[in-house]
Order: sequence, then structure tokens, then C-alpha cells
Amino acid sequence: MNLIALTKQYLQFHCFQASTSPFYLFICFCAVCGFRLYQSVPANQMAKEVVNPDELVVVGEELDHVRIITLNRPRHLNVISSKVVSLLAKYLEKWERDEQAQLILIKGAGRAFSAGGDLKMFYEGRKSKDSCLEVVYRMYWLCYHIHTYKKTQVALVQGISMGGGASLMVPMKFSVVTEKTVFATPEASIGFHVDCGFSYMLSHLPGHLGEYLALTGARLNGKELVVAGLATHFVPLEKLPELEKRLISLNVGDENAVKATIEEFSLHVQLDEDSILNKKQIIDECFSKDTVADIIKSFVMEASKEGNEWIGPVLKGLKRSSPTGLKITLRSIREGRKQTLAESLKKEFRLTMNILRTTISADVYEGIRALTIDKDNAPKWDPPILDQVDDEKIDLVFQPFAEDLELKVPEQEDCRWDGKYENSAYAK
Repeated sequence: MNLIALTKQYLQFHCFQASTSPFYLFICFCAVCGFRLYQSVPANQMAKEVVNPDELVVVGEELDHVRIITLNRPRHLNVISSKVVSLLAKYLEKWERDEQAQLILIKGAGRAFSAGGDLKMFYEGRKSKDSCLEVVYRMYWLCYHIHTYKKTQVALVQGISMGGGASLMVPMKFSVVTEKTVFATPEASIGFHVDCGFSYMLSHLPGHLGEYLALTGARLNGKELVVAGLATHFVPLEKLPELEKRLISLNVGDENAVKATIEEFSLHVQLDEDSILNKKQIIDECFSKDTVADIIKSFVMEASKEGNEWIGPVLKGLKRSSPTGLKITLRSIREGRKQTLAESLKKEFRLTMNILRTTISADVYEGIRALTIDKDNAPKWDPPILDQVDDEKIDLVFQPFAEDLELKVPEQEDCRWDGKYENSAYAK
């Protein structure tokens, strides 16, 4: 099935227009198939070294004091696989230790930055115990190091940046977005939860915007990302290659110099009239409620008021989402507001492993099946309604693991790169 047909099928299921569907691009990337190698071209004539050219799902380049990472699965919209995670960790650790490396650029090949995790990988591993544990552990461990990286990082985000893919954008010192950038965290709708540090990042947005984005999977464009604080600069897409050249020519990691260079290309952003960020009062009123049921009830009341037609499609999406996924996600966001980054990542590791182990529900596999495998767009959630999701069962997926089975996130500088998967209890 081609991309257009799959998108139409999804939209029929959700009764949405493409412009308002919170899961639209998430499904689009899952429909893309095939593979094409892509070799990034250096932005100037400086001598370069391509690291491990045979492992082209991620291309690492070394240009004097500049290091470039290119996510290189363009026909898969640069989804994150186990190999991608391993290579990212390898390059970033090497370059943080390298005194010659000062500035790290990260970009995506093709029309996407990264559409997030590889859903097919999770679905195919559903019958093998903990088949995806290693990649989950490595990814969350890597997320901590991306957040706390010691060198100046710049993400050049030309297109889709969703879910785990956005974890390679939002934490950067500088994240540059364009008019083609689209961001979303739609995991709750398929029975999963916001992960890769987003229970921490979204919970620290102003008001209750984080709850809104996490529960609805709503999309933000480039301008909205800057205003929301999820990106630092807006640069027209046509100027992005020139900006990359200038940053490489700059050849230093000094934050003030990098910022000044980016600002030569960046534009002041003004929200479109219909931007969701202009609905802050309604969002804060509804998404501050204590439970998912109360949030939906409040949203229904607002939908009946004149001028709030935009709420209808969002409500339909909420009501069609996994009840279990919604409840887990809301609690995770609320906890994230009081947690450190390390605590949030450890919690997310527990949630992910319990969800993949179907500790209380198999909704995540049903969601992936319905939307990307069989494409019948008719997931059968278990339980099917919010009232039947037992809070005591939700407690089970949040329970701490035994200490040796927790995600190891070193917080002391002298052991910063410790805690790798191969040194964990899981690898023994």
C-alpha cells in the first residue's frame, strides 16, 4: 500500500482531516518502505574523514574541529534502530573525549530528521522475552548523555521530528527548525507512553501544554516549537545548507560564536492565528484536571462553546486512543514535573519494559498491529474504556525494579560514561 492510501485509511479511522490528525505523520513514516544508501556531501572543501563508511545508517564525519552526524535511513524517515543507537553512542562518546572536537552537528538525510523508534522492530519482538530490552536500555542511557553533553551541539531539523527522534533535537544547546519541521509525541494513542526523556521535557513546558501534547499527540510546526521552547531558532529551509556551511567554516564550539552565526540566518517567529499555542487558556483549564476522564469531560464542555470547533477532532483522537496508554502517560508526565532527568529516564525504562512485557495490557502491540501491520485501523483495546482501567494495575508498571535491574544513569562526572548495557546485569 502506498503512503497516500495508508494515510487516507488512517484518517477515515480517526475521522480527521490531515491537517489536524495528531497521528498523521507517525503513520506516514511507518508506511514508507525500502532502503537507499545516502552519502552526505561535506558543506565545504575542507579535508574530511568518514568514520566507518560501511555502517551507513549513521554517517559520522570529522572536519577539523567540527563533527557531523547524519541519520541516514532516508526512505525510512530515519527511524531509530538498534544499530543507529549503537553508532550514535559510539560517535558521541568518542567525540566528547576528543579534545579536537568542539562542535557537533546532527541532521537527517532526506525529508525527515527522524520519525522516531522502529515500530516494526518492537512488533516483531513481541513473542521473544525482552528481545528489545538492549536497544531500549542503550537508547535511554544515550538520552541522558545527549542532555548533558559537554560539547556544543546543533541539531539541523529540516522535517519530521517525532517521538524518540525528537530526543535528538530538543535537548541540544541549539536546535534549528524550519517551515517544514513537524514535531509530535503520539505514543499514548497506541498504548505506549512518552519516553526518551519526554516525560521530563514536556512536563517542564509552561502551564499544561506538556499534558496536551503527550495525550493528544498534537503536531507543532517550526514556529510553534520555538515559541513553546522546544527549539531555539527558526531558519527558512532554503537557508539551512548555507547555515551548515557557515558553522563548519566557523570551526569552533564557542557557544556565543555559534549562536551569533545561527542568528544571522534565523527569523523572528510570529504564530499563525489558528495556532494551538493561542489556545493556552483552554488547554491549561482542561489539561490541569487530575484524571484523563476529567480532562476529556472538561474538553467536551469547552467544545460546545462558540469558536472552539478545533476541539472536535482532538476529542475524537483522544477517545480512540488506548485508555491504558493515556492513563500511563498522564501519570508519567505528572511525575516528571517533580523528577530529575535521571529519575524520569529510569521511570521510563520501567514503563517501557513493563509495557513490552504486557504486564497489564497488550495494547501497544494491538496499536502497532492495527495501524502499521494489518492496517485495519480498528484496534481492540483491553480494557476498551477508561473506566475499566484499574488504577492499581497502573501502579504495577511504575514499580521500581531491583536495583541491579534499573537503568544505570551515572550522575558523577568521573564516571560519566559508565553504566553501559554491556556492563549491566542484563548482559550477564
